[in-house]
Amino acid sequence: MTELPLFPLSAVLVPYGRMPLQIFEQRYLELVKSSMRSGEGFGIIRIEKGAEVGSADLPVLAPVGSVAHIVDWDQLDNGLLGITVEGRERFRPINHWREDSGLVRAEVEFLPALEPAPMIEAWEPIRTVLRGLEAHPHVQRIGLPADFDDAWQVGLSLVQLLPLEETLKVELLALDAVEELMRELDILLNALSGEA
Repeated sequence: MTELPLFPLSAVLVPYGRMPLQIFEQRYLELVKSSMRSGEGFGIIRIEKGAEVGSADLPVLAPVGSVAHIVDWDQLDNGLLGITVEGRERFRPINHWREDSGLVRAEVEFLPALEPAPMIEAWEPIRTVLRGLEAHPHVQRIGLPADFDDAWQVGLSLVQLLPLEETLKVELLALDAVEELMRELDILLNALSGEA
């Protein structure tokens, strides 16, 4: 069992996905400072019940989250610290609590590592959609870490970028088989394009 500081959000971060964050609460400024100094990540996990900001109550967390690593940072025009994080290992929170500083910590269990999986011809439309997003200003701003020959990276990068319900992203994050992920993405892309 590993202990991990958490950054609970209403949004989901998946492995290989990237997300910009604005940091303004003291507890998270300290978390980011510690993470940048040590090079260690912190957990990002969806809040299923509770508030992101200023709440003293312990949030109800999703059953799975991702370890976030800071890949870029900058002072924003509004004076706040802006960071870009990339998702890495998946974890399940076993037990979580709030420290005096307000930071939530958890004992976590890591899920199996996502071993690189070769793309197959049937999944080519999914890779094509991801490549089509490369020119989008948001994607250019945060960067696309995807290895387009690894099905996990293609699939999960797309999960991060698509306008899906966050509860659905949690379900996709929990999948252990790349075939299941790609099958679900195929169904979702057909539905989004009106072909279903």
